[in-house]
Amino acid sequence: MLGPLLGCIAVLLLLSTLVARIRLHWWWVRSFEFPRLQIAVLAGVCMLVSVALLEPSPWQTAAVALSLITFLLQLRYVLPWTRLWPVQVKSASNAPGDQKITLLIANVLTPNRTADKLLSMIRQYQPDIVLTLESDQWWQDQLDQALNEQWPHSVKIPLDNLYGMHLYSRLPLSETEIKWLIQDDIPSIHTYVTLASGDRIRLYALHPRPPAPSESEKSLWRDAELLLVGKEIHRHPSATLVAGDLNDVAWSRTTRRFCRISGMLDPRRGRGMFSTFHANYPILRWPLDHVFVSEHFTLDSMKRLDAFGSDHFPILATLSYRPARQDEHETPEASQEERQEASETIKKGKTEKQQT
Repeated sequence: MLGPLLGCIAVLLLLSTLVARIRLHWWWVRSFEFPRLQIAVLAGVCMLVSVALLEPSPWQTAAVALSLITFLLQLRYVLPWTRLWPVQVKSASNAPGDQKITLLIANVLTPNRTADKLLSMIRQYQPDIVLTLESDQWWQDQLDQALNEQWPHSVKIPLDNLYGMHLYSRLPLSETEIKWLIQDDIPSIHTYVTLASGDRIRLYALHPRPPAPSESEKSLWRDAELLLVGKEIHRHPSATLVAGDLNDVAWSRTTRRFCRISGMLDPRRGRGMFSTFHANYPILRWPLDHVFVSEHFTLDSMKRLDAFGSDHFPILATLSYRPARQDEHETPEASQEERQEASETIKKGKTEKQQT
């Protein structure tokens, strides 16, 4: 009985791996892109148990072979987000303090009312920019009271639909726009930040809708928003940061394509996953909250902060604006076919209406 059981488990794990390769936007297809590490671990366990407990037989051969294939396929996706891979964003060295910028990103979870823990972390780490997602009017009241004096530059979008967004900055903001890129209930912030050195950098704050049964039947609109921003960055190249809860994992087809379309780099690559969701379930975690940077930046530090009552952990990143070092980076580039496919996804996202 153990042989057939392990064989069936190996088949199911391989099928779940192959489903994620299907080029469809349906949420249940895209959801298989998230637990790649978990599936890899299960495949590894299945393989080891098959070797240790089964007698040589067709069932053992099938279980071991299929589990190994699954393990290697999944490892191909997640390995770049481990310390076994070369870093994509170079580490900072002796960067001038006036060219540094620290961001703290936190999806607060709208019903969460434990603001004190988050505010305590903000006071402890003193970031230059605080970006909150899912923040409503109650959260705005708490943030205003605590941050208005030291973080006087702000953009406030209090919403009750889980897509509110607030940005507080010590550094001056300019040419700030709130845009509703794909769907008229999903905002994004587009602004320029002036560093203490006087240099201006561009910042995009995003929180697209996730593909999930209670949110959206497809990933189309999330994908279209990310690719639309990626195309804009490509058309107007300059020092740029993209931050937010992208409701997508770092290794997904869409996020990797966004990086190639835009030429943006992922500071996580070669350093770790820094999984930020789900804060309450250690075995079901993946990196949903991101900071992407253009080749003009190096990384001082990046860390996941402690839980504060939300289903997301905050993430803290300190970056240095070092345009003289941009040639040290290998900027990803999209093929013409990928750019055409991105344009088609954006067009569909703008015209097709959500059903759920």
